[in-house]
Amino acid sequence: MEKLKIGIIGTGGISNSHVRAYKQMEDVEIVAGADIVSGKAREALDRWELPNAQAFESAEEMLNSVKLDAVSVCTYNSTHAECAMQALEAGCHVLLEKPMTVTLEDAQRLRKVEKVSGKILTIGFQPRYDSRMKKIKEIVQSGQLGKIYYVQTGGGRRRGIPGGTFIEKRYAGVGALADIGCYSLDMVLNALGYPKPLTVSAVAYDFFGKNPKYTPAEDAARFSVDDFCGAFIRLEGGITLDFRMSWAMHMDTTGNTIFLGTDAGLKVEPANPESLWGGAWDGSCGKVTLFHDAFGEPTSTPIPLQDANEDRFYLKCRSFVDAVEQGLPAPIPTSQIIYNQAIIDGIIRSCACGHEVEIQVEEI
Repeated sequence: MEKLKIGIIGTGGISNSHVRAYKQMEDVEIVAGADIVSGKAREALDRWELPNAQAFESAEEMLNSVKLDAVSVCTYNSTHAECAMQALEAGCHVLLEKPMTVTLEDAQRLRKVEKVSGKILTIGFQPRYDSRMKKIKEIVQSGQLGKIYYVQTGGGRRRGIPGGTFIEKRYAGVGALADIGCYSLDMVLNALGYPKPLTVSAVAYDFFGKNPKYTPAEDAARFSVDDFCGAFIRLEGGITLDFRMSWAMHMDTTGNTIFLGTDAGLKVEPANPESLWGGAWDGSCGKVTLFHDAFGEPTSTPIPLQDANEDRFYLKCRSFVDAVEQGLPAPIPTSQIIYNQAIIDGIIRSCACGHEVEIQVEEI
């Protein structure tokens, strides 16, 4: 069987996880890599022991020079839409790292190109493949909670500001909100069935990122994104979503994730509550507890969970490859993640204007 030919757009940090996953697949061959930093793609391909793969200094050059079936887009946030659209227009299926884009406008432009191309565009939320995350969705979708009316999610890191392109607005667009906040949003929105967001009222802060006491001086000087954000979001169906996310704060957590329903409630605790980097929901989760009444009395029931030892990143990439090879739908479709992106966009706009904003998502 002919191998699936894959190219890597952006050979920075997260691309290592994509390549590691693809190299475990006998039906996949990484044939090219591209990065706008001169020499970076060649260095990465050699480090990955892919001497026969071709290196390029732009996605456009790679797409025009090599016959590819699919690509992983691993660039910084503000170029996600551009690179993904170029790949789709070149006839490639696309695995796009999260967040989908920075703005809702870019996300909707990307969805239009996706539809015209007829190619698969899937978004990289690997926690979806975690058995504990799947259990949370199973419980929420079971109806045991009754009508769900209020959801709280967040967690956050006590200390966990990344460096590189993550902390500059021109590259990342936003900070903790999109880097790890999108995971927190996907966790609860996916469990709920991705209801449409209606309004957002939000705040954002940068007290730690710009302070050399907590951030290396050279990074503090260029820090231009949020290190903490919070939002109050109204969803269709009468559901209220209370969201908060942190890269740094003087607290162990901004709280557990909870689902309040008319018949029962569900509490999801962080996987590593003692870790300074824990609780961001970019991996697995910890204890899950159902709160309900039994024989007329309030009680709680721990939910038995499997050990979260799956290779989530491999499963993410494998599901993409399977979809391409078997003609399946996108594993994590833009029809869902557009609402995640709409909330991020709404938070950005609300923070800028200082009041609640409406969310309107164009039907594609």
